Amino acid sequence: MRTLCSSTLIGEFFVIGFAGLVAMKQPDLSTGTVWTVCGIAMFLSVALCGMVGRPGGVALGWALQIALIASGVFVPMMFFMGALFAVLWWASVHFGRKVDEAKARFAAQAEQPDTA
Repeated sequence: MRTLCSSTLIGEFFVIGFAGLVAMKQPDLSTGTVWTVCGIAMFLSVALCGMVGRPGGVALGWALQIALIASGVFVPMMFFMGALFAVLWWASVHFGRKVDEAKARFAAQAEQPDTA
């Protein structure tokens, strides 16, 4: 799960940065505010890569997905990109857990002595 979720979060890192470049063009947003918010979100996306396996890591990832969708208020394309990454996040968590379970089953089978 960790690999899939981390890949999604790194992709979000770049999308957040590009969204910041677009948001800078908004006349009602100051450059400092845009880069403070984007910088925090970019830092969180990278920091969450190390927290995915810990308790609450997936929930924090969901909070980032919600924030990404909500950023569509300032950059309308982020409604679409945020929803796309929310689906990717769900798939990463869902299928990542299935892969982890399969690996655990395989490891358990490998440890059992062959009785044949």
